[in-house]
Amino acid sequence: MAIHVSPSQGRGTMLAPGSAVTLEQGWQTTRAMGSHQNVKKFNNQDFNRLQAACLSQGLLFEDTTFPAHVSSIGPDLLPQDRLYQIQWKRPTELLRNPCLIMDGVSRFDIMQGEIGDCWMLAALGSLTLRKQFVENVLPRDQGFQEDYAGIFHFRFWQYGDWVDVVIDDRLPFLNGRYLSVHPRTSNEFWPSLLEKAYAKLQGSYQNLHGGYISDALVDLTGGVQMQFSLKDPPPDLEEILKAADKSQCLMGCSTSGQLRRNIELRNGIVQGHAYTVTGAAKIRYKNGWKHIIRIWNPWGHGEWKGPWSDGSPQWDHVEPQCREALLRNKDDGEFWMSCENFQEQFSWLYICNSTPTFLDFGDQHCTTWSVERHISLWSPVLVTGRNNYSPGAVSTNPQYFFKVPDYDPKSYNVVISLMQKHAKDMKGAKILKIGFFITTENSRVLKQNFSLIRDVTSCFILSPGTYAVVPSTTEDQEFEFLLRIFMKNQGDNEITNSLPSPALPMDVPRQNQDSSYKAVFLRHAKQGSTIDALQLQQLLNEVILQDETTSLGGGFSFDSCRGILALMDFSSNGQLTLQEFRSLWRSLTKYMDIFSRADRNHSGFLDVYELKSAIQAAGLVTDEQLLRLLALRYGDAARRIGFSDFACCMLRLETMTYAFQNLAEGRSQILVTAMEVRTLLPSLQAQGGTTEYVTRRVKLKMMCDVCS
Repeated sequence: MAIHVSPSQGRGTMLAPGSAVTLEQGWQTTRAMGSHQNVKKFNNQDFNRLQAACLSQGLLFEDTTFPAHVSSIGPDLLPQDRLYQIQWKRPTELLRNPCLIMDGVSRFDIMQGEIGDCWMLAALGSLTLRKQFVENVLPRDQGFQEDYAGIFHFRFWQYGDWVDVVIDDRLPFLNGRYLSVHPRTSNEFWPSLLEKAYAKLQGSYQNLHGGYISDALVDLTGGVQMQFSLKDPPPDLEEILKAADKSQCLMGCSTSGQLRRNIELRNGIVQGHAYTVTGAAKIRYKNGWKHIIRIWNPWGHGEWKGPWSDGSPQWDHVEPQCREALLRNKDDGEFWMSCENFQEQFSWLYICNSTPTFLDFGDQHCTTWSVERHISLWSPVLVTGRNNYSPGAVSTNPQYFFKVPDYDPKSYNVVISLMQKHAKDMKGAKILKIGFFITTENSRVLKQNFSLIRDVTSCFILSPGTYAVVPSTTEDQEFEFLLRIFMKNQGDNEITNSLPSPALPMDVPRQNQDSSYKAVFLRHAKQGSTIDALQLQQLLNEVILQDETTSLGGGFSFDSCRGILALMDFSSNGQLTLQEFRSLWRSLTKYMDIFSRADRNHSGFLDVYELKSAIQAAGLVTDEQLLRLLALRYGDAARRIGFSDFACCMLRLETMTYAFQNLAEGRSQILVTAMEVRTLLPSLQAQGGTTEYVTRRVKLKMMCDVCS
């Protein structure tokens, strides 16, 4: 049994350029993807380093990768004469006391601007209801008060990885009004800044003008989304809605009318528009029960005027206590309506969560869901999704096997999600029609309908047995795909390859966060303002090595501290300021956490294999040659590395990695320690070296610098 899935109905279509995903070829490769500890840096921009550099120089950050220029708006969003009237202003230029967040985040903080991104704002409105997801997207280590430098960052999930997007806080205005989303409260700026970060991720504000709410829900959670047609709804729609609300899912809905977008009907419903589903309830009404749905309009105003709307007579027949708990009689864009009217007025329902808990309705057991993730590359040779499909052709495509051990014939137990991502650097890439087949042990094929969308997802009730998923496309074009297979675990709590907790921890352990770094710094600082290499050595050996495990490998030497200081000293004066030390402190506490997890036998040392795991946990890439060099340079006679040497190694490796990546992409580099690497390219190119040759030489140089 399968639920039919068709294209989302948002405001038009959108090509969503994604961030880099490590490509793994193979037939049965399962990856631990989307780690909350392994956040990728979009455009290789490190928030902490950039903020520290700006603070030390007394400058406000200006993002050259997403500048205050019409190129960031997009050439076709507005007529040319209006496009060049846009002004960019920082919140500090608009108000004396701007705030990032006031009294928590809420959907009522959001009011859509001129850009047609209701699809994204509807998903964002739902996100604010689910606090377990909010901190994933909106890190709290930023604001307009302490350490303000005009720089902010937000996180989004892209094709299996969390991506940290850095922006400056210059916002576009047209004729004195926000071009983008504007907050209901004049001095609260998290909606405008988050929208800017998402626009940067997508390439421009123009690329937010029309899109799929289903894509935005996944980008904000890293979860699995399902779409239900309200014109041909599943028989259990009301139960699915209640289960989704109870299990803290994100929900949205949309109306049809691609040719009549933003047309408000007499009943208050807007055509071609996306909304947030904010609640579902079953209440006593007259002599029976009534299912009602609560919906919010991202415009921040404009509501349904029919039955169960604000002030409608239906509420007179509801118990006063229930009416008081549910009804909010304000023109804030939020309203109730019956489930019948919901199906009449809206076309599609979208539900998203870390796992498909919304399918657990009617289940009396304590069930859990597990997930397997696979990433691979589509090759034109492997295309099989033709109208003249032949069962024999399936064998030429990658097949991903899974086993269903048990099932309840009345509840869904398998969800398949297939997401397409075009190969990196492919010009003129387009969304392809994709789908998949599920084959049984006797080669019987359960065929999935193909859809012209980024993410094709379906749920099934499968009997016990072994199955294979065969991803397919209808076009001869090469690109990457991400396949996720969710399975319900019946009758036990054992999870294999389970999803990580949706909570995204801060970059450092809580006991080592900002509340302590200032006191440590001031205790060792010279006249309360800076510390030199000797003071840094005393500080590190006194504070960092208090832990028994990290102290087993020995303390920090003076030469090591001189090297660390050189890496973190943005002003190049041989001393660390408080802001520079803050960045170092965060890195060191992060490395302590990585070291303790990699040191499985608690010996106080990492062997070569544990070192490789630790480097990968830090989000860095290494190969066998570099790994051997690191073990020789930083390890003891047995090639074991203690924490102090590990910290020095990681700081240098991370710095040189960023230097090499920025150099390879032709970007300017603010790190003084990368000067030698930066000057290497012109000299090699002058010798007639090819790009491949130069890149290889620069990488070799980087390896030598790390190990020197």
